[in-house]
Amino acid sequence: MRFAFKTSPQNTTWAAMLDVWQAADDIEVFESGWTSDHFHAMHGTDPTTSRLEGWITLAALARATRRLRLGTLVTGIHYRHPAVLANMAATLDVISDGRLELGVGTGWNTEESAAYGIGLGSPRERSDRFEEACQVLVGLLSPEPTTTFRGSHYVLTDARCHPKPVQQPHPPLCIGGSGERRTLRTAARYAQHWNFDSGTPRQFVRAREVLHRHCAEVGRDPAQILLSTQVRFTGDPARTAADAAEFGAHGAQLAIIQLPTPYTAAVLEPLAAALAALPGR
Repeated sequence: MRFAFKTSPQNTTWAAMLDVWQAADDIEVFESGWTSDHFHAMHGTDPTTSRLEGWITLAALARATRRLRLGTLVTGIHYRHPAVLANMAATLDVISDGRLELGVGTGWNTEESAAYGIGLGSPRERSDRFEEACQVLVGLLSPEPTTTFRGSHYVLTDARCHPKPVQQPHPPLCIGGSGERRTLRTAARYAQHWNFDSGTPRQFVRAREVLHRHCAEVGRDPAQILLSTQVRFTGDPARTAADAAEFGAHGAQLAIIQLPTPYTAAVLEPLAAALAALPGR
């Protein structure tokens, strides 16, 4: 099993996040680092809690590190037009020397969307828009010089995205979410990485099996899709490692450890040691 970490950029300072990421960059056990992408404080936090913008933060972290792969878990696709997001992703892949993982999802937060006047839409509209957005992203980030696309939500005519990303045919598309009818079907078609956000190992197995059924339906080899899950750091490195190992026993290939605030680099070495000590490492 492989390991990563996640620091949501809220209820923290830039200095604290930077300290964690630069320390993790020197710890080989962690192959990647992740942020989240929202504009309001999430997960029941006081709504006045400050939050750094995810993509600007990620770009700064890219220049402050040398080895870690990096991405957002995940960018709600309705926040930015996918052509704009494609250009952001291509630039960040260039800036990071080819280390970007492009994490995207349908979007879900009604409160945040309403506050910003960003149309979220019905579940069906979100799924339709998300599938189109994935096609737009793949098209613009691919080596083809122009992309023309006509859908219900997005229309592109001879659209360009230059420079192209370092990673070809495009940075890995990481799709987050477990919607069985649409999200996992879209992941089967377009993703190189699927992330299970939260739930039990049993729920992970069910979602994985649905993903693989969709892969069979579209003629995709499921081995082409990395399977990851997010695991909360409990404060006890051994317990967290055991939680990650349980998902690994059920088929997860990458455990992304969610670090709690206040962020401190002091947790990384004990956590890395516990993860490295797991059987099979």
